[in-house]
Amino acid sequence: MLVAGLALPALPGHPALACPLRTVTGVPCPLCGMTTSVEDTLHLHVGTALAANPAGIAVVLAAAVLVLWRPAQASVPRFAPLAALAAMWLFELHRFGFL
Repeated sequence: MLVAGLALPALPGHPALACPLRTVTGVPCPLCGMTTSVEDTLHLHVGTALAANPAGIAVVLAAAVLVLWRPAQASVPRFAPLAALAAMWLFELHRFGFL
């Protein structure tokens, strides 16, 4: 993910990845803006990364920690991924004017 985020701007035409849920229904998914956020975080454009999806910054930091530290076991509480997705979806619904 880290390498892809750094290499994406170098691709000819910089292809955009459309969200399938938003394309079909008009409703954004919790991951809308994640590619933009990760790419902007890796290029140190923190403001635009926060505007696209704040979770992208957290994902980049988590990936960097896992690459550098490599813990023997990583434990995540069972409710954490669901809570994170719910928070991300609320952010996206607010960003696109649904809330």
